[in-house]
Amino acid sequence: MSPQIRTVFYSILPSPYQRDLFAALAKCSEINLKVNYLEMSVDDSPWPQKPLKEHETILVGTDLRWGASRFHLNWHLPNFHDTDIIVLNGYQSFVSQWILRTQSKKIPCIFWGEKMVGAATGIKGKLQQTFANSVNYCQAIAAIGEAAVQDYKSRYPDKLVVPIPYYCNLDAFQQDIPQRPRELITILFCGQMIERKGLDLLLTAFARLIEAGLKAKLVLVGRKAELPQMMAKLPEFVKKQIDYAGFQAPEDLPQFFRQADIFVLPSRYDGWGVVVNQAVGAGLPIICSDAVGSAPDLVTMGENGFIFPAGDVAKLHEALHYYVSEPARITVASVASQRRSLQWSSTVGAERWLDLFKRVLA
Repeated sequence: MSPQIRTVFYSILPSPYQRDLFAALAKCSEINLKVNYLEMSVDDSPWPQKPLKEHETILVGTDLRWGASRFHLNWHLPNFHDTDIIVLNGYQSFVSQWILRTQSKKIPCIFWGEKMVGAATGIKGKLQQTFANSVNYCQAIAAIGEAAVQDYKSRYPDKLVVPIPYYCNLDAFQQDIPQRPRELITILFCGQMIERKGLDLLLTAFARLIEAGLKAKLVLVGRKAELPQMMAKLPEFVKKQIDYAGFQAPEDLPQFFRQADIFVLPSRYDGWGVVVNQAVGAGLPIICSDAVGSAPDLVTMGENGFIFPAGDVAKLHEALHYYVSEPARITVASVASQRRSLQWSSTVGAERWLDLFKRVLA
C-alpha cells in the first residue's frame, strides 16, 4: 500500500459546501487531510456554526478591512516537515503570502480560486496586484469552473491550470424527486435578496408572466435584505403569487428545491453559485445569467436550462415563458439535470483533487 499524501488546505471559513468536499477527502484512503480555516465566521455569516471535524482547525487571528476587502492576520507559522502538498483557497492573508513566498520551493503549493474580480485602483489596487503576483509561486492552479480556467490561463500563462469546480453533497437533494411539472408551476430563487443577485430582474420578468395571464408561483428563499423595496414596485395581484420563505439552514433547503419546478439565479455577478449545484441535484430546469460562474459547467442551453445575458430582463422573461407556457419542457429538462447530477457529488470532487495531487507530486 502506497503512503498517504499528507495534504494541508487553507481556507477562509468553514462554509457548508467546502466542508462537504473536505469530508469526502478525509474518507479517501490515499489522503491524510488537515484543513486550517482563517476564521470561524464573518459578522453576517448566513450559516449556523457546527462542530468541527477531527481534520479541521480554526486559526487564531484577526483581519484588516478596507471596504468590502479584507486581509487576514493569523498567528500561525507552521512547520511543514510532515506535509507533502499545500492548497491555498485565497491569497489575501498573511499565512498565504508567507507560505507562497517562503515555503513553495520546498513543498508543492496549489492555488484554488474562483475567477478573479477586476483589480481596484490606487493603493488598494497595487496591494491586490502584489498579493495576486504571489500565485506565481504555485506549482498549479485549481480553477473553480471553466470561466475561471480561462481567466487564470490569461493571467498566469506558464502555470498548470486545472478545472476543479465546487462539489458538494447532493444526497438530500437527489431524494424523492417528484414528477414535474405540477399543476401550478413553482419558480424558486435561493440567495440574498439583493441587486447583485439580480432579484429585481426576476421580479420584473415574473410580473410580466402574470400580467400576460400565465399561471405560476414564485418562492423566495434567503435573507430579506433589499426585498421590501423591490416588492414595493409590484402590482398587488403579482405580489399574491410570491411567497417569501426567509433564510433557511442548509439542511432545510432540499424541501424547497423539491417543491419547485424551475430554478432561477439571475445574478449580475456570482463567483460560482453552489445553489446551481443543488438545483441540478434536485433535478430542476435552471435559468441563470452568464455572470454566474457555474453556468458553463452545470447548464447546457436548451438541454437542462438556459443561460441569458446578465441584466437582460427580456431574455430572462423569454426563458421563463419557454417553460411556463409549455410545461412538458420542464419534464425533459428535469430528467437532464438529474442525469448530470451524478457527476457532481463531493466524492467525484475528491477523486479530481486526488488526481491533481498525484500529477503535481509526479
